[in-house]
Amino acid sequence: MVSLLPNVRYLTGFTGSHGMALVSAAHAWFLTDSRYRLQAAHEVRGFRRIVTAHDLLETIAGLDLPRNCKRLAFESESVTYAQYTRFRAALRRITLVPTRNMVETLAIPKEPEELASIGRAIAITDRVFGELLSFVRSGVAERDIAAEISYRHRRYGADGDAFEPIVASGARGALPHARASGKPIAPGEFVTMDFGCTVDGYCADLTRTVAVGRTTPAQRRVYATVLAAQREALDAARAGMPARELDAIARMRIAADGYAKYFTHSLGHGLGLRIHERPRISPLSTDRLVVGSVVTIEPGIYIPERCGVRIEDDIVLTSSGCTVLTSAPKELLTL
Repeated sequence: MVSLLPNVRYLTGFTGSHGMALVSAAHAWFLTDSRYRLQAAHEVRGFRRIVTAHDLLETIAGLDLPRNCKRLAFESESVTYAQYTRFRAALRRITLVPTRNMVETLAIPKEPEELASIGRAIAITDRVFGELLSFVRSGVAERDIAAEISYRHRRYGADGDAFEPIVASGARGALPHARASGKPIAPGEFVTMDFGCTVDGYCADLTRTVAVGRTTPAQRRVYATVLAAQREALDAARAGMPARELDAIARMRIAADGYAKYFTHSLGHGLGLRIHERPRISPLSTDRLVVGSVVTIEPGIYIPERCGVRIEDDIVLTSSGCTVLTSAPKELLTL
């Protein structure tokens, strides 16, 4: 039983906000409500479509398939406790088996059409970054830059933002997931912009840090370290290696330059119908990188009360290395 909407979309093609899939070796059913009757008829292929006026879990409980099976797997990280208790009450004779990452594992290597959608999203995101360079300047508020990003994404054909754009200037750059605020950019500050759009549901994810006005030698050292760490990770990235080993390559460069305690997140993550997918590229990851996986490489240094720098590219892994999909410039730009 698949209930997490990105996984439902991956299996069925359904892009609406309310639907579930039920799959066995011999059957594949898709369930939704009457709001999506026409949409499901247009989008869903390979599944028997069931449109119901009742709760989807109650409808599933009344189908022949679950009544005749002994074990039913469910996505333990997306089914709420309330849903579980209702389903448990409706299917007393069935053993419910909690699972994790069943569909997510299937979705790690991307098909050519998925790569094409990701490529179109990245092309729009790269274009928006290029146009922002004439907009980012002293006195402009962070949230005005974020609004410009969202507007230009839509203008150039994206479905919308892949996530709320991050724009952080000066000392706020030390917040890796800072929300764009009303703070105006001041001369001599770094501005970190992390954003991406979606096309056909597939995400792009780009981060660049630029300087507004003259920078100090200390700022430039931080930037040079992050850029070197990112380049070393890109050079090393290939399918077959443990994800944690790739993380370690960037982390060792940052540590060698004296900034180890300021790199506070993982090196990257998978990218697809969700902005954060498997594999996770972190010191704790147990994933191994696979051919065709699209991942981000995004080392960062965040020094409280001073500044932050992050540089992020999207790549697709091959057996001999990787192909960098993003093309926005990475050398330090002073605006």
